[in-house]
Amino acid sequence: RPLGDRGIAETPSPSVYLSNRGNSIRQHQGILQEGYVQYGMDKYHDTDNPDGIINMGTSENKLCYDLLHKRMTKPDMLHIDPSLLQYSDWRGHTFLREEVAKFLTHYCCSPNPLKSDNVVVMNGCGSLFSCIAAVICDPKDAILIPTPFYGVITEDLHLYSDVKLFHIPLDCEVGIQSLIYLQSLYIFLQTGHLFQGLIIRAVILMNPHNPLAEIYTPEEMIAFLEFAKRNELHAIVDEVYMLTVFDESVTFHSVLSVDSLPDPQRTHIMWGMSKDFAMAGIRIGTLYTENRDLVEALAQLGSFHGISGTTQHQVAQLLQDREWISKEFLPENRCRLKAAHSYLTGELHDMGVPYLDRPAALYVWADLRKYLKESSFEEELSMWRCFLRHKVVLSCGQAFSCSTPGWFRIIFADQQHHLQLGKSECYVRTLHTFELFSPTHLFSCSLKSSDQLKEKDRPVPDTDSLATEEFVLLDCQASKPTDGLDSLIGTLRHQIHSSDWLEKNTPELSAGEDPEILDVFKALLQRARK
Repeated sequence: RPLGDRGIAETPSPSVYLSNRGNSIRQHQGILQEGYVQYGMDKYHDTDNPDGIINMGTSENKLCYDLLHKRMTKPDMLHIDPSLLQYSDWRGHTFLREEVAKFLTHYCCSPNPLKSDNVVVMNGCGSLFSCIAAVICDPKDAILIPTPFYGVITEDLHLYSDVKLFHIPLDCEVGIQSLIYLQSLYIFLQTGHLFQGLIIRAVILMNPHNPLAEIYTPEEMIAFLEFAKRNELHAIVDEVYMLTVFDESVTFHSVLSVDSLPDPQRTHIMWGMSKDFAMAGIRIGTLYTENRDLVEALAQLGSFHGISGTTQHQVAQLLQDREWISKEFLPENRCRLKAAHSYLTGELHDMGVPYLDRPAALYVWADLRKYLKESSFEEELSMWRCFLRHKVVLSCGQAFSCSTPGWFRIIFADQQHHLQLGKSECYVRTLHTFELFSPTHLFSCSLKSSDQLKEKDRPVPDTDSLATEEFVLLDCQASKPTDGLDSLIGTLRHQIHSSDWLEKNTPELSAGEDPEILDVFKALLQRARK
């Protein structure tokens, strides 16, 4: 997609060759997709492209390629059988669905063996979301989801099936509180959806959560499922991070571990290989449901979302290798994730950035609100684009429909030197700039100048002294806060009007400089002139 003057992706004009729906799909691009597209055009590489974009926005585990390469190149992975080169059951080959059922039975601690006939396999959980929405909803129907949530689910449901998501906001500072969440859902179902004319078909829950990395307790899950049953809603539970819990003292409890589900016909559990096995490129998503009607409907759509036979064979071989999974891969993966998480959170702590400290998933939910010049999503988006111009992709809160501006999801599952580079670019070239011009920082900067003006015998500064004074904004870490921004503005006015500094210091944008810094600088000068 072509970029505008400020590096923003331009929306393409309608095409005469496409339908209205086709143009709508072509023109649609969320923030997560925009960042990923720009990253794809300029990927960082240690040797081939050291000035490229560092991706700390896409939830991928890049810590275990050595482990996977060793296992995926063993002889049992190279098998080719005629049946693998032919069309298969669109739910997935029988051998794969059997291995998925055994795998989930073991790692989800199911009280009874799970059945392969209840398994559907497609090319990713995005395809499963899209197909489930198509067969349980009619166009314009809605599905409830707590916010913030993984933003691409919006496209998964909307682009093909025209199904809407209705948002239930959660508090980012304290994470998920199931009681508050269920109360919000109850109030909404009693009043909100009737008022807006929406038909609610289902509710989605992610456990562990994306982007908060919260882990639901068994009691919370039962309460959630009971709520769905009372309101005759499908409960779609996304457990794609279920094995990505790296604190030995914390236990994940799958819905499949429940002895008796409140409403098994409306409870559907998703899992995939992308996160827990660091294999996003393999494109394997699985669904377990006891609803045979749903399985049959999904099978009708399976031909659009199939997986190659050879890939299905490789995944089946991997899932049945319980010794490698439990004794080699999972322990080492968790150890590396824990170390990477500790490094990133340590850096955030040293920078004074608050964050949710959760021992799961591949990301940290960080609070950058103090760096915003104002509390708005426009300012948050401005910060996100500034990160991107400085060659770092992060994911901002509005991409997850967060109700409060200033939160960002930061991926930590990468090599430490990449995290160091990303942190350097984020803080030195972006956050520090935003911090310098934030209201809180400007307040603290004003005392040094205002106190000097209060001295009775202080002479009016001449041009030479003002040349030093212009650095007050950048050298005020030890200053104490004053009663407001007005004192700083007054000081600037006095200094600027008492000299010819403006005539000698016209702001210009040099090659490679951030245009937003210039805009902020001009705005401050404009206020000083008044």
